Amino acid sequence: MNIIKAALIYYIIISAVSAVITVYDKIAAKKFPKKRVPEKTLMLLGFFGGAAAMYSVMLLIRHKTKHNKFMIGLPVFIVLQIIIVFLLFRVCYN
Repeated sequence: MNIIKAALIYYIIISAVSAVITVYDKIAAKKFPKKRVPEKTLMLLGFFGGAAAMYSVMLLIRHKTKHNKFMIGLPVFIVLQIIIVFLLFRVCYN
């Protein structure tokens, strides 16, 4: 398996996990306040590739949209991840 396929599989998995955990945290905020996902965990998921999925889901379900940490931090992660993908393509296809 080449590096592009591996990266794509990783991105799909981390995006799905990030989206599911974000929805879980929204539900836990109302029904299980003691079982919330720590903000640090959410940010780490975003940092490691789930930022786009997490940001989209947060906007869709209106979760943590008043937290600058997420509404600014996740788009910054998205830009960084786009740069990394661009550089990965340049290295692999030059």
